[in-house]
Amino acid sequence: MKKLYSYLQEAVGITLTDIQMEQFNKYYEMLVEKNKVMNLTAITERDEVELKHFIDSVALGAYFDLKDKAISVIDVGTGAGFPGIVLKIVYPNLKITLVDSLLKRVKYLNTIIKELELENINAIHSRGEEFKEKFDVVTARAVANIE
Repeated sequence: MKKLYSYLQEAVGITLTDIQMEQFNKYYEMLVEKNKVMNLTAITERDEVELKHFIDSVALGAYFDLKDKAISVIDVGTGAGFPGIVLKIVYPNLKITLVDSLLKRVKYLNTIIKELELENINAIHSRGEEFKEKFDVVTARAVANIE
């Protein structure tokens, strides 16, 4: 996770704790293991996951100040938890709602949340356009158009 660690320090000004590094390692291991039986991502090599999922997910922090604020985030079509879970690991202050239309992915996400001992984050089986609640930040990667 050297690339991620360096990126966070240089672009966002964040140094990960040992606990956060453990969470990223565990998340990666659980992602690859679950991906053997459920199609979560085509990208499974550690370096590629780090670059194309983890760094891509935290790039938001280079554009918006997410540190030390109570910000609510909804991650629509979260899939394997990108960017929502990654953001939660890096920014524990965020209140995150993960939304996915497939129940089996939501169950996987709830397992990740529990195993990583993340707080103020929940995974919901729904479609993004069904939400009427307001959030400070909305994220989406590779989702269909919302009408």
